Amino acid sequence: MSIIVQDLSKVFGKQKAVDQISFQVRPGEILGFLGPNGAGKSTTMKMATGYLSPTSGNVEICGFDVMENSLEVRKHIGYLPEHNPLYLDLYVHEYLRFIGSLHGLRSIGLKSRVAEMIHLCGLTREQNKKIGALSKGYRQRIGLAQALIHDPPVLILDEPTTGLDPNQITEIRQLIKNVCQRKAVVFSTHIMQEVQALCHRVLIINQGKIVTDSTLKELQNNGQVQASGFEIELEFARTVNEQIFLTLKEIKDIIPLSGNKYLLKTIKNKQDERLTELRHLLFSLAAKHDLPLIGLRLVNSKSDPQSLEEIFRKLTVTNS
Repeated sequence: MSIIVQDLSKVFGKQKAVDQISFQVRPGEILGFLGPNGAGKSTTMKMATGYLSPTSGNVEICGFDVMENSLEVRKHIGYLPEHNPLYLDLYVHEYLRFIGSLHGLRSIGLKSRVAEMIHLCGLTREQNKKIGALSKGYRQRIGLAQALIHDPPVLILDEPTTGLDPNQITEIRQLIKNVCQRKAVVFSTHIMQEVQALCHRVLIINQGKIVTDSTLKELQNNGQVQASGFEIELEFARTVNEQIFLTLKEIKDIIPLSGNKYLLKTIKNKQDERLTELRHLLFSLAAKHDLPLIGLRLVNSKSDPQSLEEIFRKLTVTNS
């Protein structure tokens, strides 16, 4: 196991920022680490990398305790913090050589690795420019390059695409996917599309506590996101007796709306073809009772799993 977090807590004064959380990350796994602002994500990442001491609990990286073997842990971690700290007056190649030398790379090995990172991270045209002259997208590429230059088995990435435009986000996402196939990665973000595109597992924390830890498929298909039925709006030219529609076994409830409109709630159903059958039944029923039906539309279908945004909101708002 590359990352083991056990009963980790951090208290600042009277505030418990992280409250006894535990999780593990295997090699080759990308963990999407989610939570609202102030939930404790960055604090957890800082403790996992040794930048912040925990109040209680412990973290192991590749078998090394973060507090007892800090230097060994840093050899095994690549870290890109939320606010990417770069030396803006250095040239790109110069900065990467400096970071590589801090990790013990020397001579030909250092030169080769810097060249590899420049190519891998798409920095070839910018390598002779000062970092301060580059856009935020390229600065994030440099941040990833410095995190990867010593080829660590563990990557901690704290919101690596914050503030980037859609094209830059796509480029950084593809870069992470290319270089992280055999690494254990903790990936913090607020962009749900990134989680769905990159992550194997999702861990959501709220107020310092874990509220869910599961795969995307489990999260979208288990009890938290049970499917419900269709909602159909009917409109008639005059008022009708809505109880007629409750004679259909597919109808669970009917709610009068404004004018001569009615909202039908159906039983739980996951098959689109059943919706087509229900439409036919409704038209037939209206014709049978001489009901002047002038409108029928699907208002809502929750037969598919909820979106990750809906799940995130449900787990964090209701627990806040």
